[in-house]
Amino acid sequence: MSKKDFYEILGVSKSASAEEIKKAYRKKAIEFHPDKNPGNKEAEENFKAAAEAYEVLSDPDKKAKYDQYGHAAFDGAGGFGGGHHMNMDDIFSQFGDIFGGAFGGGFGGFGGNGGGQRRVKGSNLRIKVKLTLEEIANGVEKKVKVKRKVQAPGVKYKTCSTCNGQGQVLRVTNTILGRMQSATTCHVCGGSGQTIESKPNNADAHGMIMEDETVSIKIPAGVVDGMQLKVSGKGNDAPGNGIPGDLIVAIEELEHEFLKREGENLHYDLYISFPEAALGVSKEIEAVNGKVRIKLEEGIQSGKILRLKGKGIPSLNNYGNGDLLVHVNVWTPKTLTKEQRQFFEKAMTDEHFTPKPEKSDKSFFEKVKDMFS
Repeated sequence: MSKKDFYEILGVSKSASAEEIKKAYRKKAIEFHPDKNPGNKEAEENFKAAAEAYEVLSDPDKKAKYDQYGHAAFDGAGGFGGGHHMNMDDIFSQFGDIFGGAFGGGFGGFGGNGGGQRRVKGSNLRIKVKLTLEEIANGVEKKVKVKRKVQAPGVKYKTCSTCNGQGQVLRVTNTILGRMQSATTCHVCGGSGQTIESKPNNADAHGMIMEDETVSIKIPAGVVDGMQLKVSGKGNDAPGNGIPGDLIVAIEELEHEFLKREGENLHYDLYISFPEAALGVSKEIEAVNGKVRIKLEEGIQSGKILRLKGKGIPSLNNYGNGDLLVHVNVWTPKTLTKEQRQFFEKAMTDEHFTPKPEKSDKSFFEKVKDMFS
């Protein structure tokens, strides 16, 4: 079952401004908020879908990737924006402030009807993963070692006495418009609603220790250099009953020895000799999934481009594979023997060797045009 378009979920056009997207999300989120729709599973799913759409469309980088690749830009990342919804705690942790006072002063906890305890999200971690062209073409699962903060064994937390476990402190200010209420993050507990009661000696002030963890990352075929994937819950832990941050994975594409990538197409420079060009030859060339044998017709011209359909990189949107473009280059020897020189000196006066391009022999600019058409 295909996922619904993010713009359609929020009811905005692709040209909508950041402010219009924010207003649309707030309207949808208030409409489907669980406090207004207790026990309504459909409303809850709509609430999550709206948050998922806003998380992508409110971020310029993610929005650009979504506009280019659609949902496939985030597939395989395991997490929000990539194949399944964020949970309620994630939504309230990241976007609780966007609702203002719509649901009371203590908004920020799932099902909290204004008095729920706020759950803080741990910080994100970022790593770079280097991929070969073969790994990009086929998709790959990478296991990486990540050093992340986790709650120390034996650490105990207690309810913050300053905010009474809300994570926020309410302030009432008298203005010319009347009494205005605002909520700020509690400066004592940092918004978690809990403070340290006791902790092991090796833990930091928040009850955390550093720990190595091996994380498995499924990377879909067709990713591009600079793309970021997200693995939910594999960032740093948060104190108390907080939720872990995410692991952001930046893709770095390693240069291939023979193949050059251009989007979903690949380019290969094939060099052949004068005799091979004149007589025709069978050649084995490098492709992204092994060797491919091609036959060059006799009399092939330098600059000829052979297109091998489907031998390129898979599309992230599952539109099939790109092509492998083989550029034929006739190699001119830089030194000749006496006999070879005599042969070519004689050939220079032979009308058979005079260039006679036909209409079917395209110019360089026509070949370039064809490549991008």
